[in-house]
Amino acid sequence: MNQNSTTPATGWWRHAVIYQVYPRSFADGNGDGMGDLAGIRERLPYLKDLGVDAVWLSPFYASPQADAGYDVADYRAIDPMFGDLSDAEALLRDARELGLRTIVDVVPNHCSDQHEWFKRAVAEGPGSTLRERFHFRKGRGENGEEPPNDWESIFGGPAWTRLPDGEWYLHLFAPQQPDFNWEHPAVQDEFRSILRFWLDLGVDGFRVDVAHGLVKAAGLPDMGHAEQLKLLGNQELPFFDQDGVHEIYRSWRKVLDEYAGERIAVAEAWTPSADRTALYLRPDELHQAFNFHYLNAGWNAEELREVIDASLDAMRPVGAPTTWVLSNHDVVRHRTRLGGGLPRARAAALLMLALPGSAYVYQGEELGLPEVTDLPDEVRQDPSFFKENGQEGLRDGCRVPLPWSGTEAPYGFGTGGSWLPQPAEWASLSVAAQTGDPDSTLELYRTALAVRREHPALGAGDAVEWRPAPEGVLHFRRAGGFSCAVNTTAEAVRLSVPGRPLLSSGALPQEIPGRPGTYELAADTAVWWAE
Repeated sequence: MNQNSTTPATGWWRHAVIYQVYPRSFADGNGDGMGDLAGIRERLPYLKDLGVDAVWLSPFYASPQADAGYDVADYRAIDPMFGDLSDAEALLRDARELGLRTIVDVVPNHCSDQHEWFKRAVAEGPGSTLRERFHFRKGRGENGEEPPNDWESIFGGPAWTRLPDGEWYLHLFAPQQPDFNWEHPAVQDEFRSILRFWLDLGVDGFRVDVAHGLVKAAGLPDMGHAEQLKLLGNQELPFFDQDGVHEIYRSWRKVLDEYAGERIAVAEAWTPSADRTALYLRPDELHQAFNFHYLNAGWNAEELREVIDASLDAMRPVGAPTTWVLSNHDVVRHRTRLGGGLPRARAAALLMLALPGSAYVYQGEELGLPEVTDLPDEVRQDPSFFKENGQEGLRDGCRVPLPWSGTEAPYGFGTGGSWLPQPAEWASLSVAAQTGDPDSTLELYRTALAVRREHPALGAGDAVEWRPAPEGVLHFRRAGGFSCAVNTTAEAVRLSVPGRPLLSSGALPQEIPGRPGTYELAADTAVWWAE
């Protein structure tokens, strides 16, 4: 058994708060305007002080960057824009010394068209055995001029591209991202080897990109409809959430269990229901899955309660922790998406951190950053922005580099500007501007994470006890003397609570004179209570 990690067994992922770093936008260590591993390493103490348990790094592998690194050319090499392998090793070492665990992306559904396997498969032509590691097919029509089936790319347009030799290859995303054929044993062997390579370097786990997409329905049948696919969608499709993926993850779990220190895997799995998501988390498969059903819920008490109950109910039978997430690199930042501005975003954060299980924080949400909606077309890099009838193509707005300090861009991001322009109003949202201000969103997150870490009722768990509350208000208790109340309405409401307010996303509520135990809860406000 590998002994790179000597941390005693804790089930740490069951309660962890995991911070997503989008490497090109976190911190620039060499002054070229692009974030890198050296910049991340320098800012690790900030994450330790914030109070998170682990850091998840989006891809930093060698890549032509057709899709921001999710088109991997070499899974064992660092792209020069981010540094080199020694930088990765130093980052892992420093994180471990700070008590931070590190999770890295693995991208198994597809690679780059510049991956050595795919380049050789194209060069060798039809009939090449290397083509069997991908999905090459002859086209339909009299001369094979039509795609092999009616599958659509997530980024818009057909999911097939034809080569000059007449054959078509499958890419569920960009044409530069050919899908692997996971029925081929060489693909399965290669990825087990890739997992071991990074586990040997000391990573604590993997976020599995498009975990639901590896296996396609036998015969690659038509969808039978012309519906454009949605990123983070839940459609039932012949190339997503096929039962065959589970055998793959059982083999991965065996690899993870070879290593000491509780190494984990987190599924990015778009499924039709929480119950389908839970199948990825059976005891011999993966450890966590992103809760996209919660992320997609609106700011509505009834809808939120239904999603919370469904999520907890689905995870309980498989013994997996529920995860909670509000923002990531693929969706509009929740301060903007939920409407209601910063007060609502702060309330949503306290609600998320009060729920049982593990929570994910996307870089910058702790600063209360809004979505940048006015980026000029010429700076955008999201591949779906350039596709007709594709996604909204606006993912760049949540990927604008972070403001660290100063009154002018790039706000301490680095000495060489930033690859996407930062808004002028971000000066007041920088880490330096908010540090020490008790009313700032950064200090709210720091306080909430400290309370969450110390309070025995918070973190791991699989249930909440709902309490009576006015319409539009969520009120639940966690075993151990803690409750959370959230007013999702536009009006203040009165609420009876057997306890004292511990932390609030807004002004701390005051007891109403003459009404012991009754408080007024402001609009778009969440409050933690000690009972």
